Amino acid sequence: MTKKEKAAALVAALEQEYPDAICSLDYEQPYQLLISVRLAAQCTDARVNQVTPILFKAYPTLESLAEANVADVAEIVRPCGLGNTKAQDIVAMCQMLLTQYGGVVPDTMEELLKLPGVGRKTANLILGDVYGKPAVVCDTHCIRITNLMGLTTSKNPLQVEKQLRAILDPEKSNDFCHRLVLHGRAVCKARNPQCHICCCNQLCSYGKKAVSASK
Repeated sequence: MTKKEKAAALVAALEQEYPDAICSLDYEQPYQLLISVRLAAQCTDARVNQVTPILFKAYPTLESLAEANVADVAEIVRPCGLGNTKAQDIVAMCQMLLTQYGGVVPDTMEELLKLPGVGRKTANLILGDVYGKPAVVCDTHCIRITNLMGLTTSKNPLQVEKQLRAILDPEKSNDFCHRLVLHGRAVCKARNPQCHICCCNQLCSYGKKAVSASK
């Protein structure tokens, strides 16, 4: 089995196990997803989903956030950690969206990366979820699990992204990354992978060894 064939088989297995491949961050507008992903750095998605309704109620529009006092925003987002830094990025991001992009979230990697606090992970998520473009979101779940599966061989997000782009069906890559998050939380846990109940254990390099060793 080639690496592309293995990737396709793993995609199929996760599709069957997790039919609904959806982003775990709640949002209504594209700019809100940008903000949510920024808040999710070193914070759980669940905590972000508790904070963003408060933030977006206080500042219901892109314009209101662009005009917000950074200290006030920091106070709201403080439960997500790094409150001051994240608040500065959020306000600056909203200002830049209005002044340089007419209030529209860009739809290219190059332009997204110009926004304060936006890296490739965030940009890929926007491209995939908002614009339906092929994307590979290399978060900690993606990097860890694809290494275990034998699809990737690096801990570096950019290298993992390149390796996955080379073997994944572009039309399925974004949903595959969402399913990895679901799988990482439910079964392939960092401290204790549940290989004996994993839908991928006969395809995953780590899972095969773990299941064999338990027999």
